[in-house]
Amino acid sequence: MPKAERKAQMLDIAEGVFAERGYLAASMDEIAERVGVSKPMLYEYFGSKEGLLIGCIHRARTELLDRTQRAITGADGPEEVLRRGLMAFFEFIAEHKQSWSLLRQEAAITVPSAVEEVEGIRRQQTDLIAAVIGSFDSDVDEVEAEAFAEIVVGSTERLALWCERRPEVGPALATAYVMDVVWRGVASRLTT
Repeated sequence: MPKAERKAQMLDIAEGVFAERGYLAASMDEIAERVGVSKPMLYEYFGSKEGLLIGCIHRARTELLDRTQRAITGADGPEEVLRRGLMAFFEFIAEHKQSWSLLRQEAAITVPSAVEEVEGIRRQQTDLIAAVIGSFDSDVDEVEAEAFAEIVVGSTERLALWCERRPEVGPALATAYVMDVVWRGVASRLTT
């Protein structure tokens, strides 16, 4: 199996085990057995269990950013950019339940590098949103654009948690809920 394919397989399995058991209870032995490789091979690829966890989180981070950027490309105006970006986020969460569970669980553990990586996801999304807001209004203050972006990221993260308990609320409805509340504030700023 090519190295990139093997690495992706290892991340897929590790993500599932971490999501099922939590980081602390997950073992490299179990992950290696499920992948069908030796434990030393896992260490060769990732260096440690923590390195494997960081690999899982980093992959989710990269996929989310890529998906969001593709979604907003070609959008006509700030409202459509926000709507498409939100929809991409909620679709990502719905389609990557294990990744989301892992990010949610491991954000609270005491592995500093995992906490930093999860916070990096928030920062990357905040930076993207703030840049988009700035691109539509050159008069918007950098701090204000960042504040709006933090509000969007925080509200979508909390709503995604709520959606776990409400499976009937899919990505489209979750996006509509956020747009109903958040867009009014953003629009009032961008149209003044």
